Amino acid sequence: MVFKRRDKRTTIQVIADGVYPKGGWTRAFHYVRHRLRRLPGTPEFIARGVWAGVFTTFTPFYGLHFLIAAVITRMINGNVLAALLSTFFGNPLTYLPIGVVSLKTGHFLLGTEFEEGAQQSLASKFANAGADLWHNFIAVFTDEEMDWHGLSVFFDEVFFPYLVGGVLPGILCASICYYLTAPVIRAYQKRRAARFRKKVAKVRAKARDLAAAKKEDDAQR
Repeated sequence: MVFKRRDKRTTIQVIADGVYPKGGWTRAFHYVRHRLRRLPGTPEFIARGVWAGVFTTFTPFYGLHFLIAAVITRMINGNVLAALLSTFFGNPLTYLPIGVVSLKTGHFLLGTEFEEGAQQSLASKFANAGADLWHNFIAVFTDEEMDWHGLSVFFDEVFFPYLVGGVLPGILCASICYYLTAPVIRAYQKRRAARFRKKVAKVRAKARDLAAAKKEDDAQR
């Protein structure tokens, strides 16, 4: 295959690049910004895709962010590729503050709160939910009874508050990114169009000079 990597990465390398990409997150940020600026379409069309991608990172549906961003973008008539690129707003450096803000906002809106020492038990709630999923999967093929306690606690104290609480900060952050992105892309497109017109003018001027020189040579002959 033409686009197949010559140096096949190991599973550990794939995971490591996901946590900390080669060249660092600063380089990854500049790459995404460069790609966004060069996307086709109006600044508003591209910025709507950015809005959808950033908003998606405030949802608890990890592993489905690409799909959700694409669906939201279609709903608001935005650029799908811009949405997919903008999901990188959610990364190992930002997921922690996003999660904390979403959970706190969700519990505030729902009138609930973490139990005492919930910060220390958050990881255990994830672990218990995962253990329940595995146990219930095994129970389908055995005589063991299904246990939903860990999943129930996880849903009530983590997932649902995260889902509710991520809406407001997600809209706020996505809207800020929208209003920052549109004018930047508009300015870039104007500069790019100006450079293109300048190049065309130079080519035409050169062609005229060559034509004039050829005409002069023909006249002298």
